[in-house]
Amino acid sequence: MSTNGHRRVVVTGVGAVTPLGNDAETFWKNLTAGKSGAAPITQFDPSEFAVHFACELKDFEPTKWLEHRKARKIDRFAQMIIAAARMAEQDSGIEIEPETARTGASVATGIGGLKAFQDCYDQLKERGPDRINPFSIPAIIPNMGAAWVSMELGTRGPLWSECTACAASNMAIGQALDDIRLGRADVMLAGGTEAGITKVGIGGFGAMRALSRRNDDPEGASRPFDAERDGFVMGEAGAILVLEELEHARKRDAKVYAELVGYGVSSDAQHITEPDPTGQHPARAMRMAMDDAGISPEEIDYINAHGTSTPLGDASETRVVKIALGEEKARKTPVSSTKGATGHCLGASGAIEALICTFAVQRDVVPPTINYEHPDPECDLDYIPNESREWKTDYALSNNFGFGGHNACLVFKKFTD
Repeated sequence: MSTNGHRRVVVTGVGAVTPLGNDAETFWKNLTAGKSGAAPITQFDPSEFAVHFACELKDFEPTKWLEHRKARKIDRFAQMIIAAARMAEQDSGIEIEPETARTGASVATGIGGLKAFQDCYDQLKERGPDRINPFSIPAIIPNMGAAWVSMELGTRGPLWSECTACAASNMAIGQALDDIRLGRADVMLAGGTEAGITKVGIGGFGAMRALSRRNDDPEGASRPFDAERDGFVMGEAGAILVLEELEHARKRDAKVYAELVGYGVSSDAQHITEPDPTGQHPARAMRMAMDDAGISPEEIDYINAHGTSTPLGDASETRVVKIALGEEKARKTPVSSTKGATGHCLGASGAIEALICTFAVQRDVVPPTINYEHPDPECDLDYIPNESREWKTDYALSNNFGFGGHNACLVFKKFTD
């Protein structure tokens, strides 16, 4: 048991497909080297759109992880999370036993099968309703990322699908944490996936003026907390953590990356897209996560910020961190947004950022905020500009804030017996 009376939950496996690499170690290597995943869009011809670039996966081959016939039936967002789940399962060395129903899955997405939706609409418009692919609806609906992980890996424990915009992955991981703490499961595959780089995705977010339009400089376009930021870069990713009850992990002599010790949630009740102007409600989620972990703000060593590279959002989060930690502590704490490198992966953001926090506490390295060149008076914290840093990291906190006022925060701890 932990100091707060809960069953202890540790990370024993990781898997990821990202714009910086299609496995967790390659991703981490490129992230800490300060590389960007942004490049011209290849999944469709973007020439008629205002934005021509994104952070796509490179060389992702779903049939490496899925039978060819299955891969054709499901959307890219589900293909990606199956790949991540398979990698995490292999990395953990766990043998899933379906008959015990003690292993579950909790997988988030912000949108779901956007490519399948686009294809369905195109078929309807061009060929009529009788020619719509009968697999369209199962490919579109957001829960099918979680469902496919469960079906492919044979998990028969709790099965969750969070769809809470950009806070979804943190909520999925938090739900999995609670399932293990409460004894509903011993092992949970938890994370998120998003494949929004489609005509609808780029066109829709572009119409909102949410995306950067630096078509002449894709790699420099996402610049969290920089004074010249002009919007986010769309990313896509899938990532899974294997969360396991500590004694269950010990019995099978599993390696442990980190311990997950805190989860906090709140809502703004404010606006469909704009952040809470007071900062009080996201800060409440941060404080709740720290309270759940049984620690004070002084013990936080690193914050992975939501930091999307939007003018309003980054300034707001700076205020949020100051409220949650106190002004003096906030100024001493390294804070980075890794979305400068990965783009904004929407509902998958929290999953890859949970992986980042896991590695940060395991390896005592914190990744940089790339493209940080012009200080903004409204953003005046230590954003780890442009180069990763060796940094003693016992506790890392991850922020995710979503459209509609969803706020979710996680705390990871360096594992000690």
